[in-house]
Amino acid sequence: MFRRVKPVTRAQSLINPKMFTVSSYAQAHYLSTLHGLSVEPLREPPLVTVPKKITQFIDEASRVCTPSNIHICDGSETEYNNLINLMVQQNMAAPLPKYQNCYLTRTDPRDVARVESRTIISTSNKHDVVPNGFNPHKGALPNWMSPEELEKQLGDRFPRCMEGRTMYVIPFSMGPVGSPLSKIGIQCTDSPYVAVSMRIMTRMGLDVLKILNEDTPFVKCLHSVGAPITPGSTRPVWPCNPENTLISHRPESNEILSYGSGYGGNSLLGKKCLALRLGSYMAHKEDWLAEHMLILGITNPQGVKKYVAAAFPSACGKTNLAMMTPNLPGWKIECVGDDIAWMRFNPNTGMLHAINPENGFFGVAPGTSKKTNPNAMASIFQDTIFTNVASTNDGGVYWEGMGEKPEGVVDWHGNDWDGKSNAAHPNSRFCTPARNCPIMDASWEDPEGVPISAILFGGRRPEGVPLVYEAYDWDHGVYIGASMRSEATAAAEHQGKVIMHDPFAMRPFVGYNMGQYFDHWLSFGRKKHVQLPKIFHVNWFRKDSNGSFLWPGFGDNIRVLEWIMKRMEESSPESEIAKKSPIGVIPTESGFNLDNVSVDWNELFRLDKSFWAKESSDIQKYFNDNLGHDLPPQIRNQLNLIQERIQKL
Repeated sequence: MFRRVKPVTRAQSLINPKMFTVSSYAQAHYLSTLHGLSVEPLREPPLVTVPKKITQFIDEASRVCTPSNIHICDGSETEYNNLINLMVQQNMAAPLPKYQNCYLTRTDPRDVARVESRTIISTSNKHDVVPNGFNPHKGALPNWMSPEELEKQLGDRFPRCMEGRTMYVIPFSMGPVGSPLSKIGIQCTDSPYVAVSMRIMTRMGLDVLKILNEDTPFVKCLHSVGAPITPGSTRPVWPCNPENTLISHRPESNEILSYGSGYGGNSLLGKKCLALRLGSYMAHKEDWLAEHMLILGITNPQGVKKYVAAAFPSACGKTNLAMMTPNLPGWKIECVGDDIAWMRFNPNTGMLHAINPENGFFGVAPGTSKKTNPNAMASIFQDTIFTNVASTNDGGVYWEGMGEKPEGVVDWHGNDWDGKSNAAHPNSRFCTPARNCPIMDASWEDPEGVPISAILFGGRRPEGVPLVYEAYDWDHGVYIGASMRSEATAAAEHQGKVIMHDPFAMRPFVGYNMGQYFDHWLSFGRKKHVQLPKIFHVNWFRKDSNGSFLWPGFGDNIRVLEWIMKRMEESSPESEIAKKSPIGVIPTESGFNLDNVSVDWNELFRLDKSFWAKESSDIQKYFNDNLGHDLPPQIRNQLNLIQERIQKL
């Protein structure tokens, strides 16, 4: 892992691989007494033997980072409760007595979101990451760093970084344990917040260790908050080191090394780092897809059920759609996942099958309410960790958009709320087990995944973009994903409501050359014996001239899904329910269910020539600046076709 970083010298290895075993006793610490580190006896057999290559990874991390203790996480409820109690004792978490087993944490105000500018991919060949564009550095992601420079950066950060802290070793599975679609990771971290959050978000513990052997591949994940406790130093309530934050990935050796941040995707390394950045690299190499997508099952009143995957940028309504309560009688939505989808074409059926690699929800709190997402509200008040939301005098939580404002609110900074600033941070979160959701699909943990019949792309577009349109074919659909744009959200460090290019909602998460990523998507259209899903674009966020939303959204989004489901059964671009347009197939008013809802149909679907001319020009510039010669010719051809059709508006 540390190719050029000299480990801190010790008399001998902390761990003897021949002796290294794991007990199911939740409080066991696994250290050699020869080094004067705290030890608790092994109890409660049976023991699980840990493969040598994993003990070597733990040993290397411990020799470099020099923790005072090492704790191998078994994933038990007892362990979880003890870690939570430790966080409470250290003032890192506070109980929320209004709810069942829920806790509130507040981060350092400098550690509140993904740090895209400090998130890098390191490969031996720069072109594997950075497209060969005309202006490849202007806003391009992912960021690349040479292996030599990364070694220097790591050497400046990790030695002795866990001094005075416990290193928690987290064995975890992304996806159901043992599924052919799943991947195994081992994360070493010095944050108990990360340990308890990873238990919620992944399948973590002894079940993972039991399936490991010397031949099992795994992803090495090392994380530190970068705040060693040295003699005379004080223990911060939220340890972090934002000035030196670095989230690095080595896809060629399946390694993730994150330093300085203790929050979200910067530190829960199974989430964006493994599931998307390394996941997309592995998917490219192994011929599958790792995507920033929700997965839902939709059943119509006649009992016909289909599965849909949908890609929206963070904080653009993925969780709300994945858990939607339909406003049309007889329709049912069931949730498979709200954020990430791993998808492969099934060799037997030819259909695209998807799993949710996660085990929980790490959802944005502001805007979540009984009106917008009653199923989320039914899920999050049990066994949940809230971060950076406001608290109330009665032991509960509050955030903007939750509902009526209670008395006695303490904001996310820990101060009495003045009612003027944000009570909760815009990127405040709830971390809750998926099992809590009352509409989890019966097949959500099926190791073979669920069959995907349609893929949706979308984002926040207040102007110009209609409610829904369908791609003419697979290449056109890939272009729609590649040309996605959306208002910036609080999930990253961007400010303001600027419209950002976000191809496939993967701009911050693709782990390799974006041009190669586009071509990987296109390659599935060239395969024989596969059933390609239909592709659509949706936009719930179009506004009128007064700034009001044109579409009611939330439970009425079932009307859009109803039309999409009907279109799954039609092969012609034109029918009683659909007609051609310059940008794709759009609904006819008579073919769309508007019963008991009043909308300005013409404005919802109005295509303004000047808007779309500028849209296509902006997209062309983005492609030129950021992909250049690596833009697949099929994508450029689709752009040319749309520009030609727009001229006829």
